[in-house]
Amino acid sequence: MNNKASTPGPLAGVRVIDLSGVVVGPVATLLMGEQGAEIIKVEPPGGDLMRKLGGRGIEPAMAPKFLHLNRNKKSIQLDLKKADDKAILLNLIEGADVLVSNMRPRALDKLGLSWSDLSLRNPRLVHCTITGFATGGPYEGTPAYDTIIQGAAGVAACTNAAHGEPLFAPFVLADHVVGLIAAQAVTAALFARSISGRGQAVEVPMFENMAAFVLCEHLGQRTFGEGGAFGDPRILNPDARPLKTQDGYICVSANTDVQARGFFSAIGRPELADDARFISVEARLENVNAYFEVRAQAVQRRTTSEWLALFAAHDVPAMQVNLFEDLIADPQLIASGTLVTEPGRAPMLGVRHANRYSHSGVPDAVFAPRLDQHGEEIRAALKGKGG
Repeated sequence: MNNKASTPGPLAGVRVIDLSGVVVGPVATLLMGEQGAEIIKVEPPGGDLMRKLGGRGIEPAMAPKFLHLNRNKKSIQLDLKKADDKAILLNLIEGADVLVSNMRPRALDKLGLSWSDLSLRNPRLVHCTITGFATGGPYEGTPAYDTIIQGAAGVAACTNAAHGEPLFAPFVLADHVVGLIAAQAVTAALFARSISGRGQAVEVPMFENMAAFVLCEHLGQRTFGEGGAFGDPRILNPDARPLKTQDGYICVSANTDVQARGFFSAIGRPELADDARFISVEARLENVNAYFEVRAQAVQRRTTSEWLALFAAHDVPAMQVNLFEDLIADPQLIASGTLVTEPGRAPMLGVRHANRYSHSGVPDAVFAPRLDQHGEEIRAALKGKGG
C-alpha cells in the first residue's frame, strides 16, 4: 500500500521488539508500526499461530488475518530454549525502546525476560506485558483468550440483558480493544521516558480493561447504591438494532430534541414531537420501548434510499447498514485510503488505520513478512555491532 504523503511517522526512531502472537499484541504493534516504529516480530519455531489459524492463504503460513494484523513488521524466528537464539533476543532488547509480550508473567520470569531482569540490561526499556488478568488478584496467571474475556468481563452479559441469551461479539472484540489500549499505554510510557529518561514496566490486563469498558456503559443506577438497576436502557433494549426497511436495513440515531422532532417530521408524524412520552430526552428515555416501537414500525414503509434522503433533509443522523460486500466497495473507505488494493507478492485488499498526522505524516505500509524473512538481516546487523 503506497501513501502519497509518506513520511517517517510520529514514532519514527522507536524500535519495538514484539514477542506477542495471535491478535491482542499484534494489534498493538500494528498501530505502532503504522505510526512509524520499527517492529521486529520475534516468532517461535513454526511462527505465530495466526499464520495458520487466520484462514486459508494463497501461500503457506500467510493467512489473511495474519496479513492484516502484521503489516509494517520484520520477522525473525527464534527458539528461546536455545542459548544462541536467546542471546540474539537479549541483544535486540538491549538496543530496543519497547518490548511487547502477551506471554504469562510466569513464562517471562522463567525465560529471564521479566522487567526486573531486562531493566538491568536496558533501563530505558518500556516493558509492556498484556495479561489475561492483573497481578495480585485470585485470577493471576489464569490463561485467557478473547472469548474467555468476553464471557468473564461482561461482554456476553450485554446480549443476555438485551436478548435473553449471552453471546460473543462475532469478532475478537476484547483482543482489539485491549490491543489499542496497550498501544496507548506504551506511548504514554515513552512520553514519560522523554521527561525522566527512565523506562518502566507496563501491565495491560484484558479482564480488568474489558470489565471497566462494560461497567462504564452499564453500571447505570447501581452507581448510586444497591437498589439501582444496571444498564443503559436505550442500548439494552431489544429494539436497539438496525431497522428493517422495504429493501434492507438502516441505522437511525435521533437523540437530541431537535433530532427527535426531525425524525417525527420525516416519518409523517410531527404531532409526536409534542407527545408527553417523547417531548424531551428524559421522557424518551423513560418511554424508550414506545419510542423504539414507533421507529421500527415507521421505517418499514419505505426503501433505504428513500429514508436516507428524508432523514438527510431533516438533519437526522442515519446510514445504511453495510454488509461485508458493501464495505469493500464503500466510497468513503476507498477515498480515505483505509481500503486499498495492495500490490504485494499477489494482488490483495489491504486495510489501513485511518489516522493521519499533519507534521509527522504516515509511512508507507509494508506487506506482512514471511516467517523469518528478516532473520538473516537482523543477525548480520547484530554481528556488525559486535552483538
